Amino acid sequence: MTRSGIHALVKRCAIRAAANAPSLAGKNVHPHVIRHTTASLLLQAGVDINTIRGWLGHVSLETTNIYAEINLETKARALATCEVEGGAEGQKQWRDQPDLMTFLRTL
Repeated sequence: MTRSGIHALVKRCAIRAAANAPSLAGKNVHPHVIRHTTASLLLQAGVDINTIRGWLGHVSLETTNIYAEINLETKARALATCEVEGGAEGQKQWRDQPDLMTFLRTL
């Protein structure tokens, strides 16, 4: 199967899927979107970036770092690992700083 054949197959499947999932209608679904989504979900699931690099067939880790954008859920989990046990008062201090909270929401 050629690259263009795979592209056409993915396009046809996306059009059919849009009948059941209207949010797909008009979206530009192509093989790279599936590849990017898979890599991002692997990263979100905790798979090591170097393992993802090998799975994607990238020579350079820099190429794979494109997928290293993390979502808010992953950021929240990372922050939760930094919380001090029994330190509710300490947590409140940084949560009461509007500038800090605004900055954290932009991450």
